[in-house]
Order: sequence, then structure tokens, then C-alpha cells
Amino acid sequence: MYLIINIIGLVVFLAIGVLLSKKRKEIQWRGVGTLLVMNFVLAWFLTTFPIGREIVQGAAAAFVGLVNVAYEGIAFAFPDWVHVKQMNFFTSALLPILFVVPLFDILTYIGLLPFVIKWIGKALAFLTHEPKFESFFAIEMMFLGNTEALAVSSLQLKRMKADRCLTLAMMSMSCVTAGLIGVYTTMMPAEFILTAVPLNVVNALIVTNILHPVKISPEEDTVATLKDGGKEREPFFSFLGSSILGAGRLVLIIAANVIAFVALAKFIDLLLGFVHPMLSLESILGVIMFPFAWLMGLDTTEAFTLAQNMGTKLVTNEFVVMLGVQDNFATFSRHLQGVLTVFVTSFANFGTLGMIIGCFKSMVDESKNELISRNVGYILLSGILVSLLSAGVAGLFIW
Repeated sequence: MYLIINIIGLVVFLAIGVLLSKKRKEIQWRGVGTLLVMNFVLAWFLTTFPIGREIVQGAAAAFVGLVNVAYEGIAFAFPDWVHVKQMNFFTSALLPILFVVPLFDILTYIGLLPFVIKWIGKALAFLTHEPKFESFFAIEMMFLGNTEALAVSSLQLKRMKADRCLTLAMMSMSCVTAGLIGVYTTMMPAEFILTAVPLNVVNALIVTNILHPVKISPEEDTVATLKDGGKEREPFFSFLGSSILGAGRLVLIIAANVIAFVALAKFIDLLLGFVHPMLSLESILGVIMFPFAWLMGLDTTEAFTLAQNMGTKLVTNEFVVMLGVQDNFATFSRHLQGVLTVFVTSFANFGTLGMIIGCFKSMVDESKNELISRNVGYILLSGILVSLLSAGVAGLFIW
């Protein structure tokens, strides 16, 4: 019975996406169908065979090494920020941008990154029926995280049309950073964490294809290079200096947006507390999320537990949930353990909205920023639907 409810839940989640789609008639069902098949095969493979999870873990380790190099530079300037038991958000998530962005800009300058995006994107586009860059970005964000993946894509973002920028903003709600995967696995089962990471990538492509389908011509499906426009290339060290300064500005803008968004959410909680001491954004979202939690194939008691943790995750972050359930996690059914872990393994929350908006604010023109700011609701909806689909699909194979 619960398996049937889980299947119905997946149909409902997809139907919500179709119902709220901006351009229902332009949804590319062939691409969506291919991605759905890929989704189920991936979930079955990752939940059944350890080798699949080992591949994800190995790829994540490579990106962890890259971020660790950034920490060496940060430690030189601020050793007491790095050599601590737990680095703060600014140090662990934002300061590595100062290394990652210039590194990828150098790869763009010498032509290597556009070459990789072109050919890997072409192969992925063949499988997903998505544009080359969006296909590559999906893989990129699986390990780099939202701000880093967007930051290293700044040249492409400047050249592509606003609708495609909105697609990338929606996708960015559903990623994680490779450096945090290891931390997650110390708090929740590694098999579920490592299953969630690639599922989120596939579901981000599905959800954006449904909520915000964008048709582009073959001429637009290109990879930007510094040679575009026929201008003479800037001298290398001048280019590198501009890249570093741009990365520094990006870090400050993202930090400002995160602080503002999180503080505003807490202020709303404060106002709700005057109405009733038990009232908060988390509790309201917990009630709203209950039907969706039940559609994961859970009894009402476990569905309520899942819904409350969903609400907490959306208002705060995944760490708050992971730490909060540690004492009782072993008492949960295996199905609840699986769907809860997969749902929380992403950056989809109000703070991430601030990061994404801040990131675009520093890189693209006003018209693109205006479109993204007008569609904040869709960006958040995209993150929630991706998490629901990933948890629902994984749940089919976890009992």
C-alpha cells in the first residue's frame, strides 16, 4: 500500500510542476521522459550497488582536494579562521571562491574550460536533450556548490539570454558542495547521502524543463569564449587581477544577501511569535508540507515527523535537521531514514535564495537580475520540487 502511495506521490509532484509551469505547451516531454527513466535507473543502481556510490564519492574527493588548496591560501592570511574544529560559513563556503573563480577563469583564458564544456556538454545534451551548457552546469553544480558553479560560469551568464539565466538560478537551489559530503556522511547514512547527490542533478533538469521550459536555437546553444566578439584578448595578468577583484566583490555581495535573508526570516518568526508563541515559519511550513510527506509512502506519525523536518530545513538549513534527528534517527523506519536523508541533502532554503540573488547581482546586467528577482518564488519552488522528487524516487527502492 505504502509503495502505491509513494508512486502516486511522484505523479502528484510532477503534476504540480506542470500545473505551475510558465509555458506548459513548450514542455519538451521527450527530454523529460528520458530524464525520468535515467532517474529511476540511477536510484535503483545507487541504492542497490555500492560501486555507484563509490564513483560519486571518488568524484567528490577530487573537488574536496581543490577546495582544500583554497583553504591553504585562506590559512596563510587567517590561520585562526581555518585551523578550528568547525569553520564558519564565511570561511568554509565563501572564501574558497577567491581561489576557485580565478582558477576557472585561467582555464577559460587558455581555452581549456570552453573545450571541456563544449564536448562534455555535447555528450550530456545527447542523453538529456538539454542545451550543452545547462547539461554541463548540472554536473558542475553537483560538486562545486551553487555560488562557485555560478561564479566560474560568469562569462557564459553574461552572454546567454535572461531566460536561461533564470533556469540556472532554479537549478542552483538543488546542489551541494563536495567538501560537505564527507561532513554529511558523519551525521546521516552515507548510502543515502551519496544517492541524493546525482538524483538532485537529474531532477533539477526535470523540474526546470517543466516549470520553465526554454527553447533555444542551435546558434544559441554555444559555449562562450574570450575570443567571442572579435576583441583582442586582455593581457593575462590584467585579466587575472580583474578576476580576483571580481571574486572578492562576489564574496561580499553573497555574504550581505545571506545575512539579510536569514535575518528577515528570523524577524518574521519574531512577529509570528507575538500572534502565538508556538507559531513560526518552520511550524507553518511543516503543516504545509505534511500532505507531501505522507505521499512519500509513510504512516501519519512518520509523515508528521518528516514534514516538521522539511519545514525546519527550508527555513534554516540541512545541518540543523541532521543534528536535530541524530538522537532518534535509529528509531525511524528505514524508509523514513532514506527519504528524510535524501530530502535534506541539498542547499534548498531561504538563505540560499540570498546567495543566488547576490551571485547574479554581481555578474549580470540589470534586466537579467530583474527577471531573477521577480521569480524568487519559482526558484524556491524549484528547489522544493527537486528535493521531493529525489526523495520520492529514492524511496521507491528503500524499504
